[in-house]
Amino acid sequence: MKKIIVTVFVMLMLPNVFHSQTVKNIDEIAPFSEGLAAVRQGNQWGFINEEGTMVINFRNDIYWNKDADTSKKDVSGVQYPMFNEGRCLITKIVEDGVPVYGFIDTKGNVVLEPQLLNVYPFKNGFTTAVLFEKSMKGKNEFNLDIYEFKFHDVMLDTSGEIVEFFNRRYNIQMTKKRYQRPPVRVKQLSKGLVGVYTQDQGWEVRKITLNN
Repeated sequence: MKKIIVTVFVMLMLPNVFHSQTVKNIDEIAPFSEGLAAVRQGNQWGFINEEGTMVINFRNDIYWNKDADTSKKDVSGVQYPMFNEGRCLITKIVEDGVPVYGFIDTKGNVVLEPQLLNVYPFKNGFTTAVLFEKSMKGKNEFNLDIYEFKFHDVMLDTSGEIVEFFNRRYNIQMTKKRYQRPPVRVKQLSKGLVGVYTQDQGWEVRKITLNN
């Protein structure tokens, strides 16, 4: 008799258990990648695991683009959020409407604050990107702050650390009307081997030392 009562109690509790893990009012569900799938409510995305449990709550900084050109490997090709080597793109708007990008990990922690103008997916623990830096130079005659913008092609690891600086980039207009996303001019060819593009000399192959 006692065994029957316990069994009935467990069966009555099961619907509540399943109900507590239900994620409702979803507008879109992306494919699973690295054990996580992005789910969208309006313009916010979160992530569920393979048991259907919400592991990263809905947030509005996760990057996606419904009109993405999926033939491209940089951020232009990101149609929906997904994890790549434990990292997912986030974004924010700086200056006059210019988007910059960073990364979160699989727990939703920010690994790299948005500061990249373009970036490739991680490969073997590393990625290449265009870095945007803003530093204050002083004030003008009207006592307004003067800033200097710098741009570099860089290589980063999954911790967000820059492991290699390549060429300085110029002629990037940081206003919404004039801004065009700069292409990443460094490509990983194999571990320790990259292709670097320069305006005058085209592509060249360089060997670099990576600690991984």
